Amino acid sequence: MGAEITPACAWLRLSLIPGLTGVALRRLIDALGSPAAVLENPRSALLRLVDPVLADAITRGPSPAHLNAALSWASVPQQTILVPDDRRYPVLLRESPDPPPVLYAAGRTELLQLPAIAVVGSRNATAQGMRNAEDFARAFSEAGCCVVSGLALGIDAAAHRGGLSGCGSSIAVLGNGIDVLYPRRNATLSAQLMSHGLVLSEFALGTVPLPANFPRRNRVISGISRGCLVVEAAIPSGSLITARIAADLGRDVFAIPGSIHSPLTKGCHHLIKQGATLVECAQDVLEELNIDAKTNAPRRELADHDPQTTRILDALGHDPCSVDLLLARTGLAVNQLLAALTALEIRGHVSTLADGRYQRID
Repeated sequence: MGAEITPACAWLRLSLIPGLTGVALRRLIDALGSPAAVLENPRSALLRLVDPVLADAITRGPSPAHLNAALSWASVPQQTILVPDDRRYPVLLRESPDPPPVLYAAGRTELLQLPAIAVVGSRNATAQGMRNAEDFARAFSEAGCCVVSGLALGIDAAAHRGGLSGCGSSIAVLGNGIDVLYPRRNATLSAQLMSHGLVLSEFALGTVPLPANFPRRNRVISGISRGCLVVEAAIPSGSLITARIAADLGRDVFAIPGSIHSPLTKGCHHLIKQGATLVECAQDVLEELNIDAKTNAPRRELADHDPQTTRILDALGHDPCSVDLLLARTGLAVNQLLAALTALEIRGHVSTLADGRYQRID
């Protein structure tokens, strides 16, 4: 008998077995007791629960190359693999009917403990739709909520920018492997999310963004969120899929109305006819979710007798400021400044803007 398989490693191994769906995996775990037991039981026991092809695949185990690649990826700081047994795994998602066996996570996993609001919409958004998405997301973030979206062009990107500009930050859920950049036009935004927010994917490393992946991505967006706001959407669209999944999970669904002549508001109007809450401002959403911005937002207390903190905040002032300008104003080494800025951002004193500059927010 080999070394005992840890629960986390068992989940990871099972997630990398071709053809093993979430439904089949849950059936196996319910019958055999744990993910490790699924891997340790003989083929004869597996055959009572799954077909011979899948039983053979489980008995063989995952590709060593794929397993080693995942373990190597997770050994890098700020990169980890979350499993349902992990306390950091999103509680609402764990309680959903189809929780992913693993979540590859890059960035600040502590954001998963904040109340989350999904903000989704069209890739081909209007300028007003983009402004609405960013403004609503910024207000949610400033209220201490984390903004969740799918890192697509259009509304998703605007929502992430708004979320990153506040103390609640933003989470991106991908429809591809976390090591695959898609879409490439969001490369800078993706890097900002990995540094100051969080990026999640249930898909194995190297997975390309196939169309079939995105409904699964959408169920994670809905699954980790308390509510889902649709900013602009045509009929049909992926945003409506996300909203439908949210409704099926018992989440609140919100929609911003618009012109009756615009195809990008027809999806929102359809949702409102189906029972979604019509909203005109971010406060409408926060009130419906019983989130009090004054009490929920992270406290922003400055550490007493911290001359470096005082120097950086004085150098920032209240206008956006680049790292180069802060280096000149503070005289700090670049590694000292960046570390201090990260700490200040986590504590809610500063935020990173979409262009990489920093702004004081207290």
